[in-house]
Amino acid sequence: MSKTITIANQKGGVGKTTTTVNLAAALAATKRRVLLVDMDPQGNATMGSGVDKNSLSVSVCDVLLGDSTARNALIKLPEVGFDILPANADLTAAEVQLMTRIGRERQLALALEPISNEYDYILIDCPPSLNMLTVNALVAASGVVIPMQCEYYALEGLSSLLDTIEQIRISVNPDLKLEGLLRTMYDPRNNLSNEVSAELIEHFGAQVYRTIIPRNVRLAEAPSYGQPILQYERNSRGSMAYIALAGEVLRRDAKQHHYTNQ
Repeated sequence: MSKTITIANQKGGVGKTTTTVNLAAALAATKRRVLLVDMDPQGNATMGSGVDKNSLSVSVCDVLLGDSTARNALIKLPEVGFDILPANADLTAAEVQLMTRIGRERQLALALEPISNEYDYILIDCPPSLNMLTVNALVAASGVVIPMQCEYYALEGLSSLLDTIEQIRISVNPDLKLEGLLRTMYDPRNNLSNEVSAELIEHFGAQVYRTIIPRNVRLAEAPSYGQPILQYERNSRGSMAYIALAGEVLRRDAKQHHYTNQ
């Protein structure tokens, strides 16, 4: 049975796309079947996976508007190990058109339903805002991973995102839960980073992933080559961190599955 995880944070530049692409690649490296869904009109996850967003004939925009099935729009990427539902700037138009539709918040969930059992994991990358595209991603998911930098304003933005998750859980998607908080771009030499990290652990305990994604030059370079870090520089600190995160995600799911079946 597949698990759908949305990677979300309305704050930009916190490592959402980096996490989506590299977690997808790391899970695929463990022989899991993975689909990445790009729900950001910037199309950075698409480009970072090696797909030219400007030459797409069909994209996730067509899927949301009912002009294509998800199966027809997805692209198989054997070199990185996962499949992708790609995005480009057309997605901005889709958001506007969705506003007038009945059941607008469920369009992605309905589109993914026919193919969901073909994957072990579906990872959804979100735009840096709490708009209709992000709402669609949250309604389609069973869990949310929140990447965040350990800086002054991080906790402030977190509470509004958690409120949104709770509203969607109550009103539309009772299965939705917080998978975990992921500390990204982490510099242990920075006192503020260490303070915010300690505060996160105090408030959220085991919901904070033990894995920490460091600031890493190779990790920052990889998207410009259209490659996940595992492909670009497998032995880098950034690559090791995402391999560790994939292991932590799999262990948590195995543990949860064990308790569910008892």
